[in-house]
Amino acid sequence: MSTKVVRNYVNGEWIESESKELLDITNPSTGEVIGRVPLSTRGEVDRAVEAAKQAFWDWRTTPPMARARYFFRLKEVLEDNFEDVVRVTSVDAGKTLDESRGELRRAIEMVEVACGIPSLMMGSSLEDVSNGIDCVSTRQPLGVFSAITPYNFPTMVPFWFWPFALACGNTFVVKPSEQDPLTQEQIFRFIDDEVGFPPGVLNMVNGGKEAVSAITENPDVKGVSFVGSSEVARIVYKKCGETGKRVQSLGGAKNFLVVMPDADLDTTVPAIIHAAYGCAGQRCLAASVVVAVGDIHEPLRDALVAAARNVRVGPGPEENIQMGPVISLAHKERVLSYIEKGIEEGADLILDGRQPDVKGDKGGFFVGPTIFDGLSPDMVIANEEIFGPVFGIMHAQNLDEAIDVVRKNPYGNATCIFTGKGKWAREFTYRAEASMMGINVGIAAPMAFFPFGGTKGSFFGDVKAHGSEVIDFFTDKKVIITRWI
Repeated sequence: MSTKVVRNYVNGEWIESESKELLDITNPSTGEVIGRVPLSTRGEVDRAVEAAKQAFWDWRTTPPMARARYFFRLKEVLEDNFEDVVRVTSVDAGKTLDESRGELRRAIEMVEVACGIPSLMMGSSLEDVSNGIDCVSTRQPLGVFSAITPYNFPTMVPFWFWPFALACGNTFVVKPSEQDPLTQEQIFRFIDDEVGFPPGVLNMVNGGKEAVSAITENPDVKGVSFVGSSEVARIVYKKCGETGKRVQSLGGAKNFLVVMPDADLDTTVPAIIHAAYGCAGQRCLAASVVVAVGDIHEPLRDALVAAARNVRVGPGPEENIQMGPVISLAHKERVLSYIEKGIEEGADLILDGRQPDVKGDKGGFFVGPTIFDGLSPDMVIANEEIFGPVFGIMHAQNLDEAIDVVRKNPYGNATCIFTGKGKWAREFTYRAEASMMGINVGIAAPMAFFPFGGTKGSFFGDVKAHGSEVIDFFTDKKVIITRWI
């Protein structure tokens, strides 16, 4: 892949940014510079929004069934170019090939759900709400929406938003992560060449903080979808509220996996290992803390260490790799600093991944599987999101104590329990505070037709990502009360 400058896509055209500020795009598996991304100016964002605004009315008046046909075609295009997207994602984000395939499959599932927009957008009606008076409720699109998306799922996360927004009749501006923008650039090329949305309906602008500010402050943007850290999610939520925009702002996570004494270790351990080390721990559903309840603590600990030692770490694009690098050198140093913090706090480092043995490593940003034991709820590493291949084990005497740990944590994205007893599972799902919950699964990831998002410090807004309820976010419910005399 040659070094090049990524371009923006506005009003159906590829446009070189006017910005003189460029960032290197690095291959996380090698540290090699594989491209450069412009930090687009406020004016460039505003022009993309204006193009979307101008395209809105014609697209809004396109019948929902006609809009849906674009998404039937989009699914075909993504399927036809499946492995090409996978390869670029693996190089761009450092993901393993299987992770890249899984991510694209999830994106395609979003498109499949969007194909059902004629049913999803249906309103409701009732005749004779009073004598001779009928009432109809319809859903109508609002205008221009935008998404500010993260580096950890460069393929999937934009698809959480724009297919649903466009299917509803809105127009859109995507701002991908500046750390791995090559994936979205390639997808947009396939869309431009083979799907052919009308000019201005779907746009992409690369950039950093200035682009984010421009999106959140532009009065023509009706709503913003954000995924990233809780710190930034709060800022986006506040700025959108100040300017009257709709907002769904998904933040960070600290996910607790509770393992009860009756858990089947043969299935529990692989599930935890995958949840902890998939995507090198860089996902908001990653296993962060394992809470071992009762006397399962020692056998679980020993089994997790043994399994983690066998995780194959290496460059993402290579076959049979189970865990790739983290996204950048700066992020690697951040993860290592949390490992040092855990040692300082007195946690027992029972598996040290600071110097992994990676065959053929040419300068990639690798951190090996890392496990702490002896975590306490007051430790920094038990509360802050590390976003790397690091988790800790905490010991609880009973289920009440484990639930109390989950409830007191400031995040509320996901939590899981491993048990064979329905009573324990029901008690846990009834009382623990997180919006996505798993029973005997390590990753509580909802399918495209269910909502995605957390609670507490993990989510700011009212309507969560994808699922049928996201249609509420991208439409206004207009109620029409009629009397004919």
